[in-house]
Amino acid sequence: MLPTTATDRRAETSVPLVDVLAERWSPRAFDPDGVVSDEQLTAALEAARWTPSLANGQPSRFVVGRRGDDTFAAILDSLAPGNAEWAHSATVLVANVAEVTDENGAPRTRHEYDLGQAVAHFTVQAHADGLHVHQMAGFSAEALRESFGIPARFEPLTVSALGVLGEADTLPERVRARESAPRSRKPLGDLVHRGTWN
Repeated sequence: MLPTTATDRRAETSVPLVDVLAERWSPRAFDPDGVVSDEQLTAALEAARWTPSLANGQPSRFVVGRRGDDTFAAILDSLAPGNAEWAHSATVLVANVAEVTDENGAPRTRHEYDLGQAVAHFTVQAHADGLHVHQMAGFSAEALRESFGIPARFEPLTVSALGVLGEADTLPERVRARESAPRSRKPLGDLVHRGTWN
């Protein structure tokens, strides 16, 4: 059996991190019978709502579908085939949408950054509550726009799958190896610059 626990996937860090960050990872294997309570979902959305944003502009919006409802089906239909082949087992699919211009037409210059922070807060809260999130960029923004009547001044940027961790052995063979592959990141020294860029 392939490893599918947070402990199996814990990040190897240069200094200790809080568990919720060290154990967070992005599985593709979700339990098709897994339950996400209303309280857990609301907590994740509240975490997203309270994220920082430029000038408190709050450009983040979320289209939320639960497995079995029409919203979930429409979000699933918007996914690229490689994502749809595993995301159907998630309990919740969320289309993450950013307000690109305000109601007066002024551009929201950091909308992508702000939405990214909101989704990160959503993800960390979900993980703290024993759930997992996988974020995806492979989807049709136009399909989402059409399905949900998303106005032109809003842009669907990512989709998140939320649910209970499942068994990696149930995944299509094409992605199964990626589920248990060693986690890796660039060394911290490659990311941090002090003084001049080096």
